Amino acid sequence: MRAPTTASKPVPTRIVPTAVLVVYALLLALGLGLGSTYLILNSDPPFGRLRIGPWTAWPALGSADADPYMRAILAQRGAVPLAIGEGLGFTAVTDSEGRPLDSACTYRVGSGAPAARFWTFSIYDQNGQLPKTELGRSSFTSAEILRDQQDHFTIALSRGLQDGNWLQLPGSGNFSIVLRLYDTPGAAGTGLNESVFPTIQRVECGA
Repeated sequence: MRAPTTASKPVPTRIVPTAVLVVYALLLALGLGLGSTYLILNSDPPFGRLRIGPWTAWPALGSADADPYMRAILAQRGAVPLAIGEGLGFTAVTDSEGRPLDSACTYRVGSGAPAARFWTFSIYDQNGQLPKTELGRSSFTSAEILRDQQDHFTIALSRGLQDGNWLQLPGSGNFSIVLRLYDTPGAAGTGLNESVFPTIQRVECGA
């Protein structure tokens, strides 16, 4: 005779209270919101980018049309951008071949700049600060740069001494270059192309 079978007991279903699910959803949304806000505030504006070779600018950054992301980033950094009527600032974090700018390398930057009444050329360390160097300077202006007979210039960037227009790089880490054009016809980001911007050529790299 076949032995009588015993019915298996049903596995109890654990019901998560609705209140717990609501709290979990709120915490998840809060975490995602705060995380995305932190990433945006600590990076470049996500919209309105103008890229010309290794140089990048945000023409609307100093205008009344700046989007909420731009305004929040400026407020968080305490930065005051150039207004459209004043000029336009370009930043480079790579050389002309797309390689990150490294203080262990030597660079040649030139040989011209877009039309502007006045411009400045500055370097910043990896923390976004003007570096403290033995040379005691971190920038050039269009009024003091040495030029050749064709009105061209070359700026040397390195940790070691160089002839001519030389800016000493930070002791280590990456760096960035900022080119600010004052009273320029291209202040709105139009009429500018790569041919009028200085190239950034890496010469060699040390340890």
